[in-house]
Amino acid sequence: MHGLRYGVPRYLRALACLLLVVVSVSARAAGPVGAEYRLLPGDRLEIAVWKEADLQKVVIVTPDGNLSFPLIGVVSAAGKTIVEVRQEIERRLATYMPDPVVTVTVTALAGRVYVIGQVARPGAFETNPRINVLQALALAGGLTPFAKGDDIIVLRADPAGSQRVLQFRFGQVSQGRNVEQNTLLENGDVIVVP
Repeated sequence: MHGLRYGVPRYLRALACLLLVVVSVSARAAGPVGAEYRLLPGDRLEIAVWKEADLQKVVIVTPDGNLSFPLIGVVSAAGKTIVEVRQEIERRLATYMPDPVVTVTVTALAGRVYVIGQVARPGAFETNPRINVLQALALAGGLTPFAKGDDIIVLRADPAGSQRVLQFRFGQVSQGRNVEQNTLLENGDVIVVP
């Protein structure tokens, strides 16, 4: 029983340690949404105009990437930062009032990735706002003993509607080799663990 200690293979003990490190790092990194965060359909925003009680509203970015706000109508939001959306609302409100002061706050994130296959807890996970492949696997409870860690793929839809396949070889990344495979995930990515 070479490599076993108390009936647990050495590679599983190493995997458990790695996952604990990844989870603790991602928990510290998962703070408020940063200025670089780009809005996604489904994100919930609170928009308020200073000294204008009638211009305070909670909105959700629609599937087509827009939001609706009183006086100005539809505003394109998906793919833009909070600052860009705030500036656009202020610019358009300036037609109706002098120097509007607008606050835009993200109250709920919609970005999700999916992990399926040989993991402890398959399912959908928030990207909060961005996570990489290892972090997503950690959120899914890690690989099962039957997982083929070097055959993991990430399915990513491109804007044209087709799918791209990204390879992820767990063994290489966990040994510090070819770490560029540990890419940041995008909303809707599906990690398949055979």
